[in-house]
Amino acid sequence: MGKLKREISLWEATLTGVGIILGAGIYVLIGRAAGIAGNAVWLSFAIAALIAAFTGLSYAELSSLIPKAGAEYEYVKHAFGKRLAFILGWLLIIAGIVSASTVALGFAGYFGKLFNIPLLPSAVALILLLSIPLFYGVKESVRLGVAMTLIEAFGLFFIISIGVPNFGSVNYLDMPNMFAIFQASALIFFAYIGFGQIVRLAEETKDARSVIPHAVILSVVITTIIYILVALSAVSIIDWHALSASPSPLADVAAKVLGNNAFVLLSFIALFSTTNTVLFIMLSTSRLIYGMAEKTGSIFAYVHPKRKTPWVAIACVTVLALAFLFVGGIEKIAGITNFMFFINYILINLTVIKLRYSMANEHREFKIPVNIGKFPLLAFLGMLTSFIMIASLNAEIVAWGIALVGIGFVVHEILVRKGFEV
Repeated sequence: MGKLKREISLWEATLTGVGIILGAGIYVLIGRAAGIAGNAVWLSFAIAALIAAFTGLSYAELSSLIPKAGAEYEYVKHAFGKRLAFILGWLLIIAGIVSASTVALGFAGYFGKLFNIPLLPSAVALILLLSIPLFYGVKESVRLGVAMTLIEAFGLFFIISIGVPNFGSVNYLDMPNMFAIFQASALIFFAYIGFGQIVRLAEETKDARSVIPHAVILSVVITTIIYILVALSAVSIIDWHALSASPSPLADVAAKVLGNNAFVLLSFIALFSTTNTVLFIMLSTSRLIYGMAEKTGSIFAYVHPKRKTPWVAIACVTVLALAFLFVGGIEKIAGITNFMFFINYILINLTVIKLRYSMANEHREFKIPVNIGKFPLLAFLGMLTSFIMIASLNAEIVAWGIALVGIGFVVHEILVRKGFEV
């Protein structure tokens, strides 16, 4: 079986979170979000960030209380038992794998546009290549991701720099209707999901009870500032109608100001961005599988004796991500993924409330501010806003999400009847 190795520092954990968050969402979904919210798309990013912040604080408290690789599974298990914890873990694993596949196809789209190579072979090659550093070691994977994070952040700072001279050129509250900004927020929440995945690195982080909560909070703050400035820059340069119709919105923004060379530059940066997102999603999802399997003696908890990485979990994520490459449509997949994460956030916030009473005397390195007695008001707001976000999704996406919850329940019952400890 073996144990994971603690090698990750605060800045590496924070940049890992920033790297996951600053992924394909901003490079791809900003155009679709602008089509819904108009020039007020920046406000949609701000609303999504506020919701992320509520739940991010809950993650921070729980990670300081229970710093385990199983993360969400472990938290919910302590509060509500194994069945609900398994179903939540199931949803997050599926969400992670499908997200990795979808973003890999996004990479292949940019790659094909630049080099005229078919979509599927490029996406397959990316997932297989990224499995190598994941197997080799967590520090090597994180350092590779940090390097790509700096590159993708450069691309966003580049967009901000060319947008600043145009600030004030449009009405930033121009939107189809007030409800539109909430609809756009529900879509672009996909661009914030990375903050919750930092906690799954707890067993590979030095001083995890202190480092992980700080990394969660810092990553949300940093990316929120960047996202809002990018959104303001984009609509200041290109009309939101044109932005919504573009398959490569930020590359088109750069090209509008600096010509075709800037388009090529931003397309290359988008390759690093999508690669980075796939790497970190595969990393965190493999740790969730490992964390869920660790106590059961399952093969998925096997750690390589030399590399100290959960190689069976990594192989599982790789194979399933390859299989899901045949599921297309980033907007639809982002919506389904968001539904699963909103369910997760409801349970995470509810778990904080429950454990405030059932584990009241346990030490917490970090505690959510603004409380009435033991009751955390911000966790309640995180739960409430997650329900509102689900209500903003269309009926087809909600139906898909409910179906996946049902499948998770059935899988759990089958495993229990076969004698597995889940």
